[in-house]
Amino acid sequence: MSTERIEEFLGAVKVAFAGNTLVGLRLGGYHGSEADLKTIDVKKIVAKGVEKFSFTFHYKTRDIIKNQIQPEALGNLRTALRDEFRSARLATTEFDLTFERNGDKVRLKRSEVAGRAAPPTTHDRAKNRPLGETNKPWLHALGITGKDGQVRNDAQDKFRQINKMVEIFAPLIQAIKADKPRIIDMGAGKGYLDFALYDYLATVANRPADIIGVELRDKLVADGNATAAASGFSGLSFVPGTILDYDAAGADAVIALHACDTATDDAIYQGIKAGAALIAVAPCCHKQIRRQMEAGKPAAELGVLLRHGIFLERQAEMVTDTLRALLLELSGYRVKVFEFVSDAHTPKNNLVVAEKDGRAGRDREAVLRQIAETKALFGIERHYLEGLLGL
Repeated sequence: MSTERIEEFLGAVKVAFAGNTLVGLRLGGYHGSEADLKTIDVKKIVAKGVEKFSFTFHYKTRDIIKNQIQPEALGNLRTALRDEFRSARLATTEFDLTFERNGDKVRLKRSEVAGRAAPPTTHDRAKNRPLGETNKPWLHALGITGKDGQVRNDAQDKFRQINKMVEIFAPLIQAIKADKPRIIDMGAGKGYLDFALYDYLATVANRPADIIGVELRDKLVADGNATAAASGFSGLSFVPGTILDYDAAGADAVIALHACDTATDDAIYQGIKAGAALIAVAPCCHKQIRRQMEAGKPAAELGVLLRHGIFLERQAEMVTDTLRALLLELSGYRVKVFEFVSDAHTPKNNLVVAEKDGRAGRDREAVLRQIAETKALFGIERHYLEGLLGL
């Protein structure tokens, strides 16, 4: 399979989306497992300040529309081009790019166009970010803005990052059925996500929520509560404690960003135990599994992949999060993994998103077998999360 060609096509889609030159995208030649699915049309929309890909699935007797944020959309397009659709046509204001796949061979053909305009998306360049207003107490308290209410030069990247976090997390929260979801941020730190998400939900999306940031450091807890009070955020609070010690009962969503090593598993366990509708973690420092891979006996054919330290580290990250995804599936969650933020902000950029789904993990024996086979392949005795779940 020519993955380079697929990535080249997706790169053109991403550039057109970001530059507002996307006229449309159509996928055809479907040969997947969904009955009666014919084609998919894709366009760009802006919903409640968030840029999204809008997919229209054309079936034999009906159409279904699904809107997705960029990381999820690109991941689904990658799978579709690789496995399910034999052709695609990207139309932009500057060129057309056609994609044709015949078995493992992929061909791209580009033709220039002129005089074509992109369809309206209600997109306003001056309001390109979910958090357009910068003159807010919490932004100043967290060092993002100066006394004049403008974003500081040395905080531009951080401001872009927290806007990106809102773009990703707000739709996930809004999909929760609870009238006023209770969101727990495990290892909240200074609360960048908590303040940004609460502000957006309260002032833009008009979606009331309670957000609790759990943080071990007393000063950060006190500072967070003071800033929340000064901002008038009555539904946002910070509490002291460790992830495992906190009582997460009643949580609708459990989030953990860059909780180190097994602290991510503590957060996942708390979400599972609480029966949360959403569990979302951006893992960091996969030491527990790496140590076992180094000390264990991985399959001989993996030797070339594990010989160098940097490759071993990456494999440990992939295996750790793969096992986490399987254990979440076993616990009744539908799991997606996609890019969280650009490497320019942090090298730890995978987001594991698990949504409660009674159908997920029904074939318990099959999932358990996958877990056992994965551990045996990489010489792993036990994943820390298995112990928390009593497996």
